[in-house]
Amino acid sequence: MRPEALKGHLDALLLSVLEDGPRHGYAIIEAVRTGSGGTFDLQTGTIYPALHRLERAGYIASRWHVIGGRRRREYDLTASGRRALGAERAIWVQFSTAVSALLQEKPWPAALS
Repeated sequence: MRPEALKGHLDALLLSVLEDGPRHGYAIIEAVRTGSGGTFDLQTGTIYPALHRLERAGYIASRWHVIGGRRRREYDLTASGRRALGAERAIWVQFSTAVSALLQEKPWPAALS
């Protein structure tokens, strides 16, 4: 799928994969890839700027951990992020319903006699 297809939806996807608990950057990338059946294979250059933007907005919080001798930054959804995710889901339902209605295959008109 073309990367531009995600435009406007990346933040909601990232918030949704953090809903189950904190994850570090690579785990977020894997969760998006796995959750989308491999359709969304995002690069670090896409994910990290978005995570930093979400943190500045107060939707996620981060902290450093040492795991296996390596420092990793772990991201967690905040209460504000949970509310934002709920709003994004409502917007998505409205949007996807409208798009589906428009893109639904229509029966061919009967041939004119």
